[in-house]
Amino acid sequence: MSTTAQISAADVNKLRQQTGAGMMDCKKALTEANGDFEAAIDYLRKKGAKVAASRQDREATEGVVISRTSADEKVGYIIELNCETDFVAKNADFVAFANSIADLAVANNPNDLDTLLSLTLGTLKLSDAIIEQTGKIGEKIGISKFEKIAGEKVVAYIHGNYRLGVLVALNANPENANEVGKDIAMQIAAMNPVAIDKSDVDSRTIERELEIAKEQIRAEGKPEEMVEKIAQGKLNKFYKESTLLNQEFVKDSSKTITQFLNDVQKDLTVTAFKRVALGA
Repeated sequence: MSTTAQISAADVNKLRQQTGAGMMDCKKALTEANGDFEAAIDYLRKKGAKVAASRQDREATEGVVISRTSADEKVGYIIELNCETDFVAKNADFVAFANSIADLAVANNPNDLDTLLSLTLGTLKLSDAIIEQTGKIGEKIGISKFEKIAGEKVVAYIHGNYRLGVLVALNANPENANEVGKDIAMQIAAMNPVAIDKSDVDSRTIERELEIAKEQIRAEGKPEEMVEKIAQGKLNKFYKESTLLNQEFVKDSSKTITQFLNDVQKDLTVTAFKRVALGA
């Protein structure tokens, strides 16, 4: 999009749904950003509008998310199988087909989606089996995401009737690892961290958060010599809210995730995670 005329009411409503900001604010933000949604969200945040986190799950297409681990629980897989309608997504045969794809991944340990699609499911290559299912069901079907992680102990979790899948890898396998892993997976499902720890946040995200913070501080009329210090404080708050190990534990807000894991077993930590929300 490059002109105001191309910004439709649907675009404005979509931004409003994503951010919770007012209709006119959303229209102005999209106009200023030439229709770029991410830039429009940044514009709203800089202007101090009440905006939900820009990492918020986007409007979902239909389908299911399946999360599964290998038999030894050292590798985990997530697949998102999409369709066009909620009616099909809830159909037992469609869910069974998605589970058969997850089983195929577990049995063959592919590293990427292309390899998964080349594997044989029944008598057909998976890519052809998907086309066959499209003909049977009468809707376009496809795998939009395939994720894989490995670790000393991997726990899989599915939330909300196949609408969100999480994988968590731990660096050890304590006696209650399944319960601990599920607690961490539920934390990830609820809080949507951007990284495991501060050091894992990419530089682009850090720069973006600092820029937004500085604009907000200047808009509040703070003197320029204080801007950098206050911005760093806001960045530290971002780390606390948005990196897994530094977040407050949802089930016990008196602890961070790091503290919770250390209470389970000294030096127990998360080495990897994946979170796939339907349509996000």
